[in-house]
Amino acid sequence: MRGTSKQFSDKFDWTLCLLIMLFCLTSCVSIYSASKAYLPTQLMWYGIGAIAIAVLTYFDNEQFRKLTWIFYGVGIALLVGLVFAPITDFTPQRNGAQSWYVIPGIGSIQPSEYMKVFTIMALSKVMHDHHEKTIYTTFKTDFILLCKMALAGGIPIALVIVQDLGTTLVLIAILAGMILVSGITWKIIIPLYGTALSLGSLILYLAIYGRDFLLKYLHIEDYQFKRIDSWLDPVESGDSGLQLVWSLQAIGSGLISGKGIGNVEVYIPERHTDFVFTIIGEEYGFIGGSIIIILYFLLIYHLTRTAFISNDPYSIYICVGVISMIAFHVFENVGMTIQLLPITGIPLPFISYGGSSLMTNMMAMGLIFSIRYHHRTYMFSSSLSV
Repeated sequence: MRGTSKQFSDKFDWTLCLLIMLFCLTSCVSIYSASKAYLPTQLMWYGIGAIAIAVLTYFDNEQFRKLTWIFYGVGIALLVGLVFAPITDFTPQRNGAQSWYVIPGIGSIQPSEYMKVFTIMALSKVMHDHHEKTIYTTFKTDFILLCKMALAGGIPIALVIVQDLGTTLVLIAILAGMILVSGITWKIIIPLYGTALSLGSLILYLAIYGRDFLLKYLHIEDYQFKRIDSWLDPVESGDSGLQLVWSLQAIGSGLISGKGIGNVEVYIPERHTDFVFTIIGEEYGFIGGSIIIILYFLLIYHLTRTAFISNDPYSIYICVGVISMIAFHVFENVGMTIQLLPITGIPLPFISYGGSSLMTNMMAMGLIFSIRYHHRTYMFSSSLSV
């Protein structure tokens, strides 16, 4: 019994566990400052997330690979359901988007959030299976792999692009990050990324100066244009820019060390969700905000180290996908609160209030816990201990 306990202790990722606990503490304190009514629900989701991590840790990579298309298929089916479902109490429309299923007694479930993890798993399996079957890599085999990845990542993107711009950008970031480690030749990657960057710049230009084209051919919703307006000139954008104005006031008023815990003075609607970073900035100032960003850097460093030390390609792909997801979330969320980037409704990982978002991040961490727990150390290989 003692040997089993020691074996678990040696294989369990205590560093990652500590980081999640610190994020949980930060989340609880921030949400309590915004509105203590939401704290019990957030704690409940953290508890469910901990159970999910325990369950996922039990499975190894081979089992995950077998289950990948089941998870992916369920996620796609739920997204397709939202595309064709009428607006009802079961599939309501909120802020111009129909992205949730409302289940009595449970609450709202946002399939596009869970689809982020399912897409990471699908892309990892596609790359793993392709390289396992390919003996010699050529331009043709690399192009075939790119097409496979584009299909696996493109389907969920196509299903959410109209209703959920934030999730679309996250899925694109995941796909872009995983293509970089796919082994595809740079003769394909450089033109591909150059074209994507040019296309993104063109869409941004059209969003500012050619909206009729986007409305006619891409069916972009009007509320998404308002986000661009409020980003470029929040003061002159009326009600749509007020949230950003208040966000800048809140973070700016925190100065270096903040106003102290519980001393939130600037009103921001729904700040416990996507604008939770403004609470940290106002209460704890530049120092508090910097500490949170450092925590995310430590998390990404830990995930990167796991990827480098792992001897299983599938594990490496999973790590890169999770890193891409977390890094983009943090960059976009913090950036939008300080007017560096447009407001897209992307939550701050582990800290923002929201069951679907938190469960997605906890499931992603469950995959990392599994990689660490089932890691096999061979002679002359490095240990995964930190």
